[in-house]
Amino acid sequence: MIETTVESVGLCPSVTIAPDTSVTEAARQLRRTDVPALVVIESDAVVGVVSESDLVAMVAETDERPTVRALMSTPVTTTTPSATLSEAAETMRASGVKHLPVVSDGRFRGLLSARALAPYLPRHRLEIEWRDEPMRLESADDLGVTSGD
Repeated sequence: MIETTVESVGLCPSVTIAPDTSVTEAARQLRRTDVPALVVIESDAVVGVVSESDLVAMVAETDERPTVRALMSTPVTTTTPSATLSEAAETMRASGVKHLPVVSDGRFRGLLSARALAPYLPRHRLEIEWRDEPMRLESADDLGVTSGD
């Protein structure tokens, strides 16, 4: 049986941001209905992912407005264009993530979401559980960031 690969399905619009982007700008980008998550790029490498849940956690944890670097999910779990959809779904499930940056030859190529996988896989293959501690932001002083964003 030949399985469908990541490169053969439509990847989500790939909005990228820098780690020093304000959370206000990140929130503006995530308000767009066609943007499921933001991929954080530094020196052409994927260094983090920011989702709506990251912003919600930040609001619940603090009144500060740090940069994206303070709230992005990292380390980043990625996949390749040649990975099968089953492999990508297993990677999402095992890592507890709903968005996988697609990387080839060290460069970001697009974003694969659990929603994009849904038409191709049985529902039980896409059940993803959060496996991390609740978000804890360091104070802005510890991170060398200023508020007032």
